[in-house]
Amino acid sequence: MEFQQNLLEYISQSLMTIGETISVAESVTSGCLQLAFSQMPSASLFYKGGMTTYTLPEKVRLLKVNQQEAEDCDCASENIAETMALKVAKLYESDWSIATTGYSTPIRSSAYRIFAYFSFSYKGEIILTKKLELHPKTQALNAQLYYTEFILGCFKSELNRILILK
Repeated sequence: MEFQQNLLEYISQSLMTIGETISVAESVTSGCLQLAFSQMPSASLFYKGGMTTYTLPEKVRLLKVNQQEAEDCDCASENIAETMALKVAKLYESDWSIATTGYSTPIRSSAYRIFAYFSFSYKGEIILTKKLELHPKTQALNAQLYYTEFILGCFKSELNRILILK
């Protein structure tokens, strides 16, 4: 599995330049973002770690997601992604965090659609949450890789915004 090297290098350089850290909470991407961050140059200087909370009980237990809300939406909502992002940042004491939740295969509880929510937190606040939808015939691994690359691209844009403001 390969990621765009220039994207990884840019994110790495940016986080080191501003002296900030990041952590990740994943569900639908199932470790792909963690893998991408671990491949970045000098990752140990800014990447604090991450977790894959693939099931509802793990999201509730580890990331304090509201159980009733999670049951109502099968853990796939904007608010669930935001809660995951805020909690993982707090757990790892990181400046930034990224969280993902959703579906990489079409199943009944997703209305046979493939989609993901992702959220970024920065210094304890949500700064971006989006929903991505893919064609229902997209293969699961391709969906996970697409989500990962898209999210990293959006993260690069958010880093640019912060760098411009500093």
